[in-house]
Amino acid sequence: MRVSYVRDMHTQRRKGARRALGTLASAAAILCGAAVPAVAHEGDSDRVFATREGLVDRTTANGHVIAERDHFVALPSRSVLSPRATGTYSVRVCAPSTGRCAYAPVWDVGPWNTADDYWSADRQGWSDLPRGVPQAQAAYQDGYHGGEDQYGRTVSNPAGIDLADGTFWDGLGLRENAWVDVTYLWTVDGPTGVVRTGGVPLHVRSGPTTAAAPVGLAAEHARVVVECTVRGQWVTGHLGTTNLWNRIGPGHYVSDAYLRTGTGDPVAPAC
Repeated sequence: MRVSYVRDMHTQRRKGARRALGTLASAAAILCGAAVPAVAHEGDSDRVFATREGLVDRTTANGHVIAERDHFVALPSRSVLSPRATGTYSVRVCAPSTGRCAYAPVWDVGPWNTADDYWSADRQGWSDLPRGVPQAQAAYQDGYHGGEDQYGRTVSNPAGIDLADGTFWDGLGLRENAWVDVTYLWTVDGPTGVVRTGGVPLHVRSGPTTAAAPVGLAAEHARVVVECTVRGQWVTGHLGTTNLWNRIGPGHYVSDAYLRTGTGDPVAPAC
């Protein structure tokens, strides 16, 4: 059966065009003698179907024992598995149905497949599929590979990401499996920081104050990209006391008192 992904291919062309324009703009600035600020640039992202992982007390692929309401995600390839207690590979997951986002490390492998790096431009697994389309989605929706995963199991949902219970319920506010927008933060250019709270997830705010509405959660160990910085409310946190806040996504702010960047000074331009 022929599989059609015209919309997905057009989306990728538009993303490629935006990246090319960004590169040309930076080159022009250099030629004109203008400084190019160290700001974050758009990375790769896809809308994929998310399922709740559960499996409390089981062990993930990186050796983490799953706790109740845990905060991590699983992607179906070992190529982006973070070592235990790190966020080498982390994602931003946003749920259009709730308007909330979660930042979490990749600590497990799945769903369905273990060699499906569908987010890669030079995709190694199922290379005849377009970038951004999970094998399970193609199998479920279009009968690709006979409707089966790499192990010969009949694919019963189009899932491209698994979410730990805390990410699913608390971070995103989901109550049932849903389509989500996933940004692969290791593909985003810009300075980074690691969330350090002492264990609990960090509230992500809509502004640089604890009075601002919470818009999601960032898991301990998640590695996030700092888009820009702003001075706001003074906060005492796991890493000290500061009035520096970091914007880590569109309208998403966290205090620098909980983000290890290697310095107490701003690592990105002012917002």
